[in-house]
Amino acid sequence: MFEFCADPKAIEGLTWAVCYLTSAKHIQFYWSFVTVLLLLAITAPAALAMGFVGATAARSHVAPVSWLGKIYIWMVRGVPDIIFFLFFVIALDQIIEYGKSLIVCENHAWPWQGLEFRVCPEAKVPLARSSAFWHQAYGFMLAVVTFAIVFGAFVANVIYGAMQAVPRAQPETAEAYGMSRAQTFRRILIPQMWIYALPGLGNLWMILIKATPLLFLLGVRDIVYYARELGGSKTQAYEYPHGDWRLWYFLALMVFYLAFTRVSEIGIARITRKLSHGQATAGGEALRRAGA
Repeated sequence: MFEFCADPKAIEGLTWAVCYLTSAKHIQFYWSFVTVLLLLAITAPAALAMGFVGATAARSHVAPVSWLGKIYIWMVRGVPDIIFFLFFVIALDQIIEYGKSLIVCENHAWPWQGLEFRVCPEAKVPLARSSAFWHQAYGFMLAVVTFAIVFGAFVANVIYGAMQAVPRAQPETAEAYGMSRAQTFRRILIPQMWIYALPGLGNLWMILIKATPLLFLLGVRDIVYYARELGGSKTQAYEYPHGDWRLWYFLALMVFYLAFTRVSEIGIARITRKLSHGQATAGGEALRRAGA
């Protein structure tokens, strides 16, 4: 990166450390933190949306819709996360390529090879001639969809329980005043269920943060991948030879996750305090007494 880093083996001390920490591989390592944050920024609202839809479907008075919502919650929650991640990514990739093959390929009889079928080159996603960026972006997209579906099921279970926790007297009072079922759901049930859902959603947010290293298993070059690659022993064949430094790299990751979860805890506590105002809960009663 710097001119004095042209020959790493000719420098030492602090200069060597500066060159080492600003090498191309380390720049990619730093960008991998952005990848993790981007995953959380996209997955969290997506999982929340899917969870809300799943919980609403599970509470539906239409039997087939209710069954679909409950099956979604039950099926995803009943399978270990790592198995679902590894299976669903492969299955989703196959579904996408098969759907594209029906449009762009002339012959639709695809032979199976191992666990996948062979499609015409034009149906591959992304195309073989695509740049490395699009291959990484596609893998990241599959990871986001998988995370959203898995955690959406847990969110649905939390929101479903929170909706059930809202005192039945309140929706009944709204209906007595002439509100329709949709108005009661939108104006009474949804605003009040958040205070009951927030503790569970906060725990799921912490679990989602700790689950981001699964990106490594999904083929996305995340912070765990680079920590292992950069920290491993490097012989004289490399520009910056060193011993096994994986302990220090993983220690840095531990500090990062601890700091991130601590900031999250503070944010969740503030949101809980804000939502507790005026609510007939232990938190709301404590705030009322404090203000009296």
